Amino acid sequence: MVRLGLTGGIGSGKSTLAALLARRGACLIDADAISRAATGVGGSALPAIQDRFGADMIGPDGALSRDRMRALVFSDPDARQALEQIVHPLVASEIARQAAASRSACTVFDIPLLAESPRWPARLDRVLVVDCSELTQVRRVQARNGWTEEAVSLVIRQQATRAQRRAVADLVVLNDVDDIDLLGHAADMVAGRFGL
Repeated sequence: MVRLGLTGGIGSGKSTLAALLARRGACLIDADAISRAATGVGGSALPAIQDRFGADMIGPDGALSRDRMRALVFSDPDARQALEQIVHPLVASEIARQAAASRSACTVFDIPLLAESPRWPARLDRVLVVDCSELTQVRRVQARNGWTEEAVSLVIRQQATRAQRRAVADLVVLNDVDDIDLLGHAADMVAGRFGL
């Protein structure tokens, strides 16, 4: 089994490529989805988040208030580190569980912060980066989420740079053009290379 790490900045198209690879037979392990489950209604991270940050970080629906937490962690590095210390071990445990259950020739680990984490590259056989310009990132996230340009730029500045992601890449898919067929061709090439 090939363990393929997949990463890219916000708005790069990483999640779309991940879904295309899953359609071609890859086992997809989505760290963001696991994190959302841990911080969603009834999530395993919520008690520790409430203890550390207070009840006002839990929204009326019983899930993490993402907007409040995002504002806090982008302005306070200590808060970000504290949140990561709560969530990351839970995510890592679930990733390991899902990986052990995979029967695919290629397991894709969709890890947004792969380039920022020194532990990931050693656990993977190859790293695939989806790359695009920052202008494309801003445009896509504004269209998708309705965020301001400033809000998107703040997230981009918190993530690894394009150069840092490329430095850990074995393969790079350029995705500046909004064309699902082109991305599908890239998925076909990746799938063929890794036995799907």
